[in-house]
Amino acid sequence: MTHSYDVVVVGGGHNALVSAAYLARAGLSVVVLERLGHTGGAAVSVEPFAGLPARLSRYSYLVSLMPEQLMADLDLDVRLASRSTASYTPWVRGERSGGLLVERPEGEATRSSFRELTGGDEEYAAWQAFYAEVGKLAEVVAPTLIQPLPLERDVRALVDERIWDEVVSEPLGRAITARFADDTVRGVVATDALIGTFASMDDASLIQNRCFLYHLIGNGTGEWRVPVGGMGAVTDALARAAVEAGAEIVTGAGVSAITPGADGAEVTWHDGTREHSVTGRRVLSGVAPWVLSILLGEGEDPATKPAGSQLKINFLLDRLPRLASGADPEVAFAGTLHLGEDYSQLETAYAAAAAGRVPDPMPGEVYCHSLTDPSILGEQAGAAHTLTYFGLHTPAALFDADHGARDLAVQRAIASLDAVLDEPIASCVARDADGNPCIEAKVPQDVEKDLAMPGGHIFHGDLEWPWAPNRSRLETPAQQWGVQTQHDSVLLCGSGARRGGAVSGLGGHNAAQAVLAGL
Repeated sequence: MTHSYDVVVVGGGHNALVSAAYLARAGLSVVVLERLGHTGGAAVSVEPFAGLPARLSRYSYLVSLMPEQLMADLDLDVRLASRSTASYTPWVRGERSGGLLVERPEGEATRSSFRELTGGDEEYAAWQAFYAEVGKLAEVVAPTLIQPLPLERDVRALVDERIWDEVVSEPLGRAITARFADDTVRGVVATDALIGTFASMDDASLIQNRCFLYHLIGNGTGEWRVPVGGMGAVTDALARAAVEAGAEIVTGAGVSAITPGADGAEVTWHDGTREHSVTGRRVLSGVAPWVLSILLGEGEDPATKPAGSQLKINFLLDRLPRLASGADPEVAFAGTLHLGEDYSQLETAYAAAAAGRVPDPMPGEVYCHSLTDPSILGEQAGAAHTLTYFGLHTPAALFDADHGARDLAVQRAIASLDAVLDEPIASCVARDADGNPCIEAKVPQDVEKDLAMPGGHIFHGDLEWPWAPNRSRLETPAQQWGVQTQHDSVLLCGSGARRGGAVSGLGGHNAAQAVLAGL
């Protein structure tokens, strides 16, 4: 290593790697300092089960928001595969039971499934109308994500007034309950507003609206695709792109301080044996803003610390389980299988968690990566499959207050899955080389411990609207790209940047553009 670079990138997550690749390709000297022994952050693949070759996407697991233009710019050798099923939601109404199937693309089976649930075609017509309008909003917003920040009024001028009010101006619950009559259909719509976000659908803060928007705007379609080879294939490709362009990557480099100066900033880091320092004309922070404030010596304010809200469970199965509805497991599990996510169940679960209780039933969703991409199974390919569960309304505070809440949450998540199966999931779970069931659970505290994401918040904090307020002063390149801090030489490049969040690379792309404009 040298001691001076054009750009020092703190953190080696996917956004940091995007920044490094863009800037090194532009001819700047770049070094990436990563605390862990590997890059990738939350977007990694691992073999979590002893003696078994399956490589699971441990934390992040699907890709929607990463722009195709970004992938082309960096010549990423990554394939994202479409899932044949969008979602499947088992339901029970008195003596009747079935499942709401949403195909990709939607066809007659989807229409028939809505009719079987609701008794008519009105709800499906409402579904088509709503998502057509949301789609037009996505087509407007998506291209702006890799451009300088637009002002809110400029985006609003291009969008239908009704859908803008429903998605941007008013709590999303109002639109859902006005547009749809069926409790299950309402819940399927609402879930996109609650991934990693602890809120009621009527929350006045509108954090649920912002989460919903980000989940529906990726590349103008909102489709969530499977990274072939696992999530690690994405970050491995980004690391290769950065190194091939000339960036240096140093792992095992724990940054302890960032000191801004008149012409740049100094970064202090430790390799486990001794302390080092390096200077950069610009320092890009891939860590959460709350962590950055500590590195800048601004103190640690517990009151402003983010708090995550998710339960992630990875399973390895000997075979897929049968469903009580009789649906083909290879259809139901190929997309997002909704569990306990009727609208009324979501609101009841939120109220329980807000009162400090683990929800029962536990709302969550499940999908099977290996149905779309069997390559992650390695030599185990065959009847074996992975299963990924993502639980909602499991805020970090639940597990801080009650050390038994983690086990209870896992039990209730499995109970929610068993409730829609014709056999217990335990009968399908594989055993590792030591005879242990292949089940791995992660609560927010685990995410914080493993990845230094404060509070285990998967977005590094609440998502922001992907545009600037109308009265914003966008004078510097950093402000124009939504990556500014209080220091001109220090910029945000991670999920905590405006338009960050999820596996998108947007924070990294936009920070790189701000650096290039500024230097």
